[in-house]
This record gives sequence, structure tokens and C-alpha cells, in this order.
Amino acid sequence: MRNRKVVLADRGQGILTTLKRVRPWLVNSNEAIRVAFTEMVSGRYPETRGNGLKFVRSIIIKNPFTLYFQTENSRLYLKENSVGLDIQQDV
Repeated sequence: MRNRKVVLADRGQGILTTLKRVRPWLVNSNEAIRVAFTEMVSGRYPETRGNGLKFVRSIIIKNPFTLYFQTENSRLYLKENSVGLDIQQDV
């Protein structure tokens, strides 16, 4: 079976800027990634939509997929059966 890749790009403000609207104590993109992939949160307050990336994470870890996610200088790598979040920050 051939490997297939899907690449998505979003030229928006970034997760940190977006989530700071509802979580003003976030100080870096590592924290923003952690919140986005573990909590039900939306930067579009008062909308109650924020389950997207948490849902994506559950799909990735239950299936033979991998996800490389980057925002600003932080990146997340998820694969099937991932237990925690492997978030790295460029220096």
C-alpha cells in the first residue's frame, strides 16, 4: 500500500493568538497546542464549538495515521497509539 499525505495550511493568526482570547494566561505556542489538543475550547467565544483538534487527536491515536502539526515555533507529532503529547519548540 502506498503512503499518502494530506497537507493543510492555515494562514490565520495562529493557535496562541486565537486561544489567548479565551485563555489569556497562555504564554507560548507549546501551551496553546496542549490546550487545543486536550480541552474543549474555542477561540470564537461565546461559540461552544471547540472540540475539533481534540477529536482529530482521538482519530489519529486509534488508527494507523500520523500527524505533524506546526504553529509558530512549536510542533506536535502524533501517531497511532500515542499516549501523551510530544510537543517540541524550536530555539
